[in-house]
Amino acid sequence: MMNERGLSLDHTTIYRWVQAYAPELEKRIRPHLRLNTDSYRVDETYVKVKGQWKYLYRAVDSTGQTIDFMLSAKRDARAAKRFFRKILKAASHSSPRVINVDKNPAYPPAVEQLKEEGTLPNRTQLRQCKYLNNLIEQDHRFIKRRVTLGLGFFRFNTA
Repeated sequence: MMNERGLSLDHTTIYRWVQAYAPELEKRIRPHLRLNTDSYRVDETYVKVKGQWKYLYRAVDSTGQTIDFMLSAKRDARAAKRFFRKILKAASHSSPRVINVDKNPAYPPAVEQLKEEGTLPNRTQLRQCKYLNNLIEQDHRFIKRRVTLGLGFFRFNTA
């Protein structure tokens, strides 16, 4: 596009623009996107960052629309709680009626702590069943394919 207009730009300039303006664009566009349903599916997958395995937490609604994601160095209750807090902080998402998770033992303590704090409504139900998350489990392969095509991640902050 820039060549068509007679401008000569380096790819790093465009990368810097993306880093600078993407958060602002996301903040302005998010309210106009399709609203999510109140049934969340949450799961994590492994991603290699600089040769070490890190955990990519992801949440989708019942239609498969991505709600949010977070990269974490650990897979524990603190990381799960931080991820749930990030999901609930976004104003464009409805509060979940039910959260479907796999058998990871980190999720129940995180949800209980958020209910005690009042961040998560008490009516929210946590369902631990590995079969209810098939939608997000099958979507992990597409994430892995994109990471592999991009030759992996080299820094945690840019991953």
